[in-house]
Amino acid sequence: TQVYFDYMRSFRVEFDEFFENGIISEIEVGLGPCGELRYPSYPAKHGWRYPGIGEFQCYDRYLMKSLTKAAEARGHSFWARGPDNAGFYNSAPHETGFFCDGGDYDSYYGRFFLKWYSHVLIDHGDRVLALANLAFEGTCIAVKLSGIHWWYKTASHAAELTAGFYNPSNHDGYAPIATMLEKHGAALNFTCVEMRTLDQHEDFPEALADPEGLVWQVLNAAWDVCIPVASENALPCHDREGYNKILENAKPRNDPDGRHLSAFTYLRLSPILMERHNFMEFERFVKRMHGKSSPAFPLLYKHCQSVSFC
Repeated sequence: TQVYFDYMRSFRVEFDEFFENGIISEIEVGLGPCGELRYPSYPAKHGWRYPGIGEFQCYDRYLMKSLTKAAEARGHSFWARGPDNAGFYNSAPHETGFFCDGGDYDSYYGRFFLKWYSHVLIDHGDRVLALANLAFEGTCIAVKLSGIHWWYKTASHAAELTAGFYNPSNHDGYAPIATMLEKHGAALNFTCVEMRTLDQHEDFPEALADPEGLVWQVLNAAWDVCIPVASENALPCHDREGYNKILENAKPRNDPDGRHLSAFTYLRLSPILMERHNFMEFERFVKRMHGKSSPAFPLLYKHCQSVSFC
């Protein structure tokens, strides 16, 4: 953490002019793989393939020492171990004794382990953001959260559990993260807002994914503690259905509090996007996100304060 703090502080000093004149107005602080707050539970370079559940990442000496301390404090020193029946990177939940329906994830040991595992991740974010606020005092900071939507329609939510989100069907794993972000005045950046559950069921029925349910849960967890929420698309998006899903998530209809996204990042600019039909759909989408009306693009409502493209 100290090395990371020194890096952030050096960055702030080096680019002081850009901070002072407002060119840099927000810093997204990376807290894990791909800049996201999570464990590296599903690395493609180690053979993981979608929709594998991933593997717990708690076997280095530092985390094992922390787990041993937590188990002893709980009065069950024999709990100082990772699950031995949680499968492998590409397992499905029903193939494991830990994640299957009625599995060990919901046993006394399982609940203890998962609570500890997620707490370590949240505590990591807490420490780094405290230092980020020192390094970037007066500048807004943001944190990116990964959208792990596969196996969301199962009881255990296995892929989320291995990534550090204690979010089985009987426990809210995102509210504690939102509370931690609110403590530091940090914004949340979430992904997969363009994805439709129906499409996932057609393309990968075995994954039991529910991106719409996940997006609803995470965005509302953040809005409930009144922190700014931004988003981005997870996959290339060129069709009206995907754009309409983004618009729907940007400002949910009939929300009595008028909650909405503060910003949206479009990924990714490509030659395919520049094809005539695709670019016309993209233009329509941008106009509607900015609340601009024309005969071709009727105005629904203003969604985001800013839309950026990468």
